[in-house]
Amino acid sequence: MRNIGTSVYGIRTPIIKEGDDLIQIVVDSVLKAIKNHKIEIKNRDVIGITEAVVSICQHNYVTLENIVKEIQNKYGDKEIGLIFPILSRNRFSMILKAATMACENVHILFSYPSDEVGNHIIDPKMVEESRVNPYSDSFGEKKFRKLFGYSFKHEFTGIDYIEYYKSFGERVKVYFSNNPKYILKFTRNVLCCDIHTRNITKKKMIEGGANVVFGLDDICSRKNSKTGYNKDYGLLGSNKTGENRLKLFPRDGQEIVEAIQKQIKKITGKKVEVMIYGDGAFKDPVGQIWELADPVVSPFFTKGLLGRPKEVKLKYISENWDKKGILEEYVKKLIVEKNSSKYQVEKSFGTTPRQLTDLLGSLCDLTSGSGDKGTPVVLIQGYFDDYTVE
Repeated sequence: MRNIGTSVYGIRTPIIKEGDDLIQIVVDSVLKAIKNHKIEIKNRDVIGITEAVVSICQHNYVTLENIVKEIQNKYGDKEIGLIFPILSRNRFSMILKAATMACENVHILFSYPSDEVGNHIIDPKMVEESRVNPYSDSFGEKKFRKLFGYSFKHEFTGIDYIEYYKSFGERVKVYFSNNPKYILKFTRNVLCCDIHTRNITKKKMIEGGANVVFGLDDICSRKNSKTGYNKDYGLLGSNKTGENRLKLFPRDGQEIVEAIQKQIKKITGKKVEVMIYGDGAFKDPVGQIWELADPVVSPFFTKGLLGRPKEVKLKYISENWDKKGILEEYVKKLIVEKNSSKYQVEKSFGTTPRQLTDLLGSLCDLTSGSGDKGTPVVLIQGYFDDYTVE
């Protein structure tokens, strides 16, 4: 019997820069790693590439001035309301700066006690103790400070994000509500800055009578030969790369993953799966932050990664063994049946059937990290093997 199941390797590559041939770098780096470390590549191994290096090679950037111009084209230069931004210097500060440069008045509506990905603007216990009802109560900054004061800071950054976002200009006004329509008391030109709930928020704004409604996915989304763009996600998934530039979420990645799959097959004879991944979909137990600040975990992947796992729960079937025959044989028989008409859904109980790309992308993100490991490529082996595979 094989003694090792799933194995994950962070693959080191050269430092990747604008204009590099990413496909060749990934293929060469994987082949070099498996040769030097005596790893046998197999069918259905998975190669993950972090989205950051894809965008870098594509030169998929926009400048502060690009964002300012687009905001003014859509909203004019008088006022704008920013609804439900996440609390992030990296993800949102430059977008806010552009809004303050584009418009005379900027209104920010914060959700509370946290943004949609779990960055807290206030301790939930303080909200409970104040007897504020977060489902119905809306208010301005003066009442917020009266209720909660200035003592709360972000768990990891130590920043008061209210003060930080206000520091971008005297014309920035802040409000607090979990009802997006509250912003319409102050402006009817709104930019929905939430990520995963953006379509619902846009719909509520239109129903509420807003005059101009866009989301971050609508900014920098049109094809442009002079600047970066992302037709699907616009500014969603963007990252600050300097004081005046944002790196956008990658585009046109399907041809990249398919080309890597094709080259690996040509060289090794094995058909691997390939994906581009961003933030993993997991939650920090201390700060309560849900990591997924990108619009999706994986924007591009080969066809073999479509769908969800089909598994049986080993604990369930072994604990319900009728004590007849040999347990090992009983378990393997039921595992084999998962790919047949005899498959019983209840035997998969508790196996968390999320999308394969969400599970694998989270594994890749945890492996590569966002620091100095130098492993923007990840090789996963044995993920699709089960207990019957020798």
